[in-house]
Amino acid sequence: MSYVGRLAPSPTGALHLGNVRTFMVAWLRARSLGGKVVFRMEDLDHPKDKPGAAAEAVRDLRWLGFDWDEEYVQSERKDLYRAALEKLVEKGLAYPCICSRRDVESAQSAPHAGEQLHYPGTCRGRFASWREANAARANPCWRFKVPDDAVVSFDDAFAGRYEQDVSKTLGDFPLARDEFGAGYTLACVVDDLDMGITEVVRGDDLLPATPAQILIARSLGRDAPSYCHLPLVVGPDGRRLAKRHGDTRVASFREAGWSAERILGLLAASCGWAEKGEELSLAALLPRFDLAAIPKAPFVYG
Repeated sequence: MSYVGRLAPSPTGALHLGNVRTFMVAWLRARSLGGKVVFRMEDLDHPKDKPGAAAEAVRDLRWLGFDWDEEYVQSERKDLYRAALEKLVEKGLAYPCICSRRDVESAQSAPHAGEQLHYPGTCRGRFASWREANAARANPCWRFKVPDDAVVSFDDAFAGRYEQDVSKTLGDFPLARDEFGAGYTLACVVDDLDMGITEVVRGDDLLPATPAQILIARSLGRDAPSYCHLPLVVGPDGRRLAKRHGDTRVASFREAGWSAERILGLLAASCGWAEKGEELSLAALLPRFDLAAIPKAPFVYG
């Protein structure tokens, strides 16, 4: 099977150095293997989506030298998510839930790893339909009914072997906060399957969410893609890049006179492929690409 990778930005903010580093590795990984790159705008997080951010992300990526072979926009693919949700509901694997995050937090009997909350299945079998749930409390979510002892393990191309008991760690996790399934978790899985993605390259902050996505893929009768989770770019305080670390937007570097090659050279040096100060294009980085050379620790910028 030929390699198919993806670039999947969200229009919730401007493209910054952390995004670019991950996209750089994803692009180089695909092109170095003679594979295809799919571009997907993940624009379903409507409350956080910022006007103009999608177009700006495309401009920034093109300026940096990225190209791709296919292009999709999630908000134009809602029929696919609806069909997948209906399939899960028919199998008894999805149900509407009216519990708020505060409800779930108060139901915690013990702390769980990271920011993940364990949901005990409070609304399992409680409502016959989305409408009934919505009448009880506005804007319910769909949850995936996780089987008991749902242990998922996989070999990550960068992070190595990873295993999680989803039933004990997450419980019944959210699929979408939309009546017809147009939400990040379900849409992400459906798109990866429909687009034939063979490997997902992304930040390791999403590693703990991966077993849940694998469960969804299996429940839809398909094998999930392979995964490659990379260390993030963080500030001096060890937290991932944000406004508190200053302006790390691509647009700001460009306005300050940086070339695309200077930005890519900086990020390539952080991956062990270049000397500090080198300026390199994506094409020039192709023969230098080496996944194993990337440090296991996060890249500290600032």
